Amino acid sequence: MSDEMLDIVNDNDEVIGRLPRRLVHRDGHKHRAVHVLVFDARGRIFLQKRSMSKDTFPGAWDSSASGHVASGEDYDACATRELEEELGLTESGPLEARGKIAACAETGAEFVRVYRCQAQGPFTLQAAEIERGGWFTPGEVSDWVGRQPGDFAPSFLLIWKKWLSQT
Repeated sequence: MSDEMLDIVNDNDEVIGRLPRRLVHRDGHKHRAVHVLVFDARGRIFLQKRSMSKDTFPGAWDSSASGHVASGEDYDACATRELEEELGLTESGPLEARGKIAACAETGAEFVRVYRCQAQGPFTLQAAEIERGGWFTPGEVSDWVGRQPGDFAPSFLLIWKKWLSQT
């Protein structure tokens, strides 16, 4: 993954160049990512526990699927790709764009487009990315975040706070 090419962007999320992922992270360049929140018909959200081999926030709980927007790729295509790569999900309810978060410390200098969709599973989790996953009610997630915020990736905490303000 360290050779993955990412677009670097300015403060307005406009592409100004491209670099390998490892250099983007090492040097703190602004770049793009997506987070997809997958809900089932009962209103539960699927969260993933990041693999311990991840270079950022290993073992932290995170959005259902997330990842970097590859160089030349758009946010929508990335969201679809990440659902398939991380969860094996090729069909779901329509992807609904929920908003965008500006690059900041909590997102690791990523502009993040957040999506929501509905799917039931079962999922085929990508072992290199995800240790395990589970379904939780929004109330369970909010309680957990309040009690143990350190269990979660910082970007998820920011997304969850914004998500709750939108519902």
